[in-house]
Amino acid sequence: MPEQLTESTGAVPLRVTPVAPRPLRRVERRASILRGAAAAFSETGFAATSMEAIAAAAGISKLIVYRHFDSKEALYRAVLDDAAGRLAEAFADATRRGDPAEAPALAFLRAAREDPHGFRLLWRHAAREPQFAAHVERFRDLAVAFARSRLAQLLRDDRLHAWAAETIVDVLVASVLHWQDHHDGGDDDDFVRRTGRSLRALVAAWAEPEQPPRG
Repeated sequence: MPEQLTESTGAVPLRVTPVAPRPLRRVERRASILRGAAAAFSETGFAATSMEAIAAAAGISKLIVYRHFDSKEALYRAVLDDAAGRLAEAFADATRRGDPAEAPALAFLRAAREDPHGFRLLWRHAAREPQFAAHVERFRDLAVAFARSRLAQLLRDDRLHAWAAETIVDVLVASVLHWQDHHDGGDDDDFVRRTGRSLRALVAAWAEPEQPPRG
């Protein structure tokens, strides 16, 4: 029976038919499962996290989780791939729109804020899980290769390219993880500016020609 609502002015009653909550679409449900899984995995690790715990974190039943993912391992890999894809999208967007020196910091931090548990899982926890370490290393290698391609345009000494690329990625990851641990997001613009200046200074120092030893 429609619920009858009458305005206090005595106007003609309005009739409003209650609308049943719309079931989550499959894409939305999958995203919800990934968020819950990322939170559960980052809290207790792969082995100690049950599918029941993941379902509880996502607010659904275990049966629904299994409708989307065949196994806990497949779900863990999906969380990593989702976090990696999110970072790639953020980086592409930041590179198009931002200061070249600030774009990496902006992209990494944006990905961390959008999916904090997934970001931590990708860059901090998964490397300690034997069955996922190689999966994470492959993604890290892609990030390093991209950094190396950019640095090759800025550093004349090609002996520095591999070292500089590894260092840049490590600095970005560590700085974002630590910022995420100690800051709630209110001063993220400050992080981007400071990190951009730091990266610019690093590259400038590395680009200076090596001075021969005195004596």
